[in-house]
Amino acid sequence: MGVVVHHRLPELAAHVFVDDLDGPELCPDDAHHLTRVLRLRDGEQFSAGDGAGRWRLCAMRGDAAVDALGPIETLAPASPWISVAFALTKGDKPEFTVQKLTELGVDRIVPVSAARSVVRWDEAKSARNVQRWRAVARAAAMQSRRAWLPIVDDVTSLIELTPAFALAHPDGGVLSLATPAVAIGPEGGWADGELASAVALVDLGPTTLRAETAALAVGARLTALRTGGI
Repeated sequence: MGVVVHHRLPELAAHVFVDDLDGPELCPDDAHHLTRVLRLRDGEQFSAGDGAGRWRLCAMRGDAAVDALGPIETLAPASPWISVAFALTKGDKPEFTVQKLTELGVDRIVPVSAARSVVRWDEAKSARNVQRWRAVARAAAMQSRRAWLPIVDDVTSLIELTPAFALAHPDGGVLSLATPAVAIGPEGGWADGELASAVALVDLGPTTLRAETAALAVGARLTALRTGGI
């Protein structure tokens, strides 16, 4: 087991996730991306991680194999843990939301079926979509050089989340790290019963935001507060 020596991953040609850091191997899609899209040269260095904070320096070989160069090191998880839940929306907006929340550094992403959600999926469709979002989160975590993969939950009802999550609402208090877990409602807003179950309400500002915009605003604000950026 390595020690914490970095606050972030080094800026190298690429970052990938592998199943075994002791003997890292690229999956076919990642091998294609590194060799055909990014065009890494023989001997060019990149980082490989396990998605749980452990990573090591590696180099590409011409046959798309991997040479492990450095020791396995560990990047500590950020604190506090930031979670954003969002009510399901139409089209590809949930996929976009998952991708951008991952890039921002959100630790847990929860798709929510709210009382006033327009989108209603059966169990099979929910499972297919969540599987796709997890793949999107993995790709976004590699692109944004994350050592820790975010957790993407199964589609969940709001009642299952509360009282752990504050709800975004115009009557709420100021968004801060005192409420690092926030849920964004559907375009029609939260139902009375959902509001009554909330541990807290937080306000996102004077303008009315679309659901996907609100989720990103929360993720950006909380991750910036966590790193001292605001």
